[in-house]
Amino acid sequence: MAETNKTVVFQAGNEEYAFPILYVISIEKLEGMTAIPHMPDYVTGITKVRGDLIPVIDLEKVLYGRDIQADEKTRLIVLQTADISIGTLVRDAKEILEIPAGNLKQPGLIAYQKTIFITGIANFDKRMIMVIDPETLIQSLEGIKEIKEYMQKEKHELHN
Repeated sequence: MAETNKTVVFQAGNEEYAFPILYVISIEKLEGMTAIPHMPDYVTGITKVRGDLIPVIDLEKVLYGRDIQADEKTRLIVLQTADISIGTLVRDAKEILEIPAGNLKQPGLIAYQKTIFITGIANFDKRMIMVIDPETLIQSLEGIKEIKEYMQKEKHELHN
């Protein structure tokens, strides 16, 4: 059996990206968000998803340096990594797509520090989808340590 990679395809900016489905907990509509002062500019706040408080990052801010223009298509893709559950705001979560291993190419920019989290590019006839590794993405974010500490403090206070 050929190896395939199941991914959740979404839009950020005008491009298509994908997260491996293994990391995706859920895809939510954007609801009630609480802003947190003094956080890095890519953090839009925290929100409650299924009873858990999770930080939310604006993927357009991370990728393109501009705020997402939220509308009814905007989605929150909730990811679980080894260290943290995190919500990523995207322009549109489009589909679940299996990417055949043969369609996945290693990007030539892999050594480029600022896009180190793009681990592959899925090449189809009329589409190119960049695959993002959530673990690497989160590790590459400036100030993520403080966010993890803040979330642990919040959880701790919630349970005491």
